[in-house]
Amino acid sequence: MLITFKSHASQDLIMMRDLAVTLLGIIGKHLGERGVITIEELPRCIHILEAAVTDAKKVHPAVSSVHPGKTDDDIEEEPLHLGQRAYPFLDMLRASQRESTEVMWGV
Repeated sequence: MLITFKSHASQDLIMMRDLAVTLLGIIGKHLGERGVITIEELPRCIHILEAAVTDAKKVHPAVSSVHPGKTDDDIEEEPLHLGQRAYPFLDMLRASQRESTEVMWGV
């Protein structure tokens, strides 16, 4: 199932339900039929999500070395970490904060 987040500050953001549940859970929100992140909640939500992304990077640091003797085909792709998955949502939250507008879903 897809969830669409809306804000007057950016384009609609469509994501899979499981990711929406995860990201909203991190910031203390629940995925209901409808929901809103108010202007007053945005700074706290941004701070919490940025901290979660930073913590995730400590657990899964980017691979910076080349694997000797292996071709690109031999190396399995790393799964996307939280920072990569959260970036579009975090970008929407920041844009909404700059424009002083809410982020909504289910509307």
